[in-house]
Amino acid sequence: MARYVIMGVAGCGKSSVGQAVAKNIGARFIDGDDLHPPANIQKMSEGTPLTDEDRAPWLAAVGDTLGRETPPTIIACSALKRDYRDIIRDHAKADVTFLHLTGARAVIEARMSAREGHFMPVSLLDSQFATLEQLAADELHFLADIDQNFEEVVGTFTSQIRGSTS
Repeated sequence: MARYVIMGVAGCGKSSVGQAVAKNIGARFIDGDDLHPPANIQKMSEGTPLTDEDRAPWLAAVGDTLGRETPPTIIACSALKRDYRDIIRDHAKADVTFLHLTGARAVIEARMSAREGHFMPVSLLDSQFATLEQLAADELHFLADIDQNFEEVVGTFTSQIRGSTS
C-alpha cells in the first residue's frame, strides 16, 4: 500500500496533513489542486460547484499521476464519491489507500474562513458535504478526525500506514 490519496471535503486539511504524513513516511506529496484544469479553478473561484463532467479529467490526472510516480506517493484530492475513487484506482492501475480526513461541518467552516488565498470559497462547503459518500468496507482506507490537534491527526495516519506495512 504505497499509493495514497488524502481525501475529504474542502478545508479539512488535505494539503497540510498530507505533506506532514508524507514527510513522516518518506513519501512524495503532490497537491491534487495543481492537477485541476484552469477551467475548474475558474468555476470554483466564482463559487460554482464542479459537475462530474468537470471532475472526470482531474480525477483521471490524479490516478495517472499515482500510477506514474514511484511509491510511496500521497496525493491530496477530495475524492468525495465512490465513482471518483474508482476513476482514480482505474487510472492508477494499482491499489490505492484513501486517507480520509473526517470532521464536523462547523470545524471545517471555521478553518476555511481563516485561510487566505485559496480559490475554494466557504459557500461551496455545503455542496461538498452533499456530495461526500463514505468509504465502503471494500475500499482500502484509514480515517482520522480533524477535531484534534494537528500532530495527533498526522500521527494517526502515520501509525495506521506503518502498521499496515509491517
